[in-house]
Amino acid sequence: MAQFLDIIIILNSVVLIVLILLQQRGGSYGTLFGFTGSLPFFQRRGLEKYIYYLTWILVCIFLLLSILRLYL
Repeated sequence: MAQFLDIIIILNSVVLIVLILLQQRGGSYGTLFGFTGSLPFFQRRGLEKYIYYLTWILVCIFLLLSILRLYL
């Protein structure tokens, strides 16, 4: 059971790394009215929104699996 859980954790972490690398970084808007980086009214749309939510779901799964692995 522990080896199976280790494999699932490794696969989850690889997919998590790929999803994080796929996400867009803040735009290069410079400084606009004192704001640096991305504008404060930026919204995620389409595929970017699903990648963002899937990333958080996989982070939660990774944490739960890691805690479960401590007790097995």
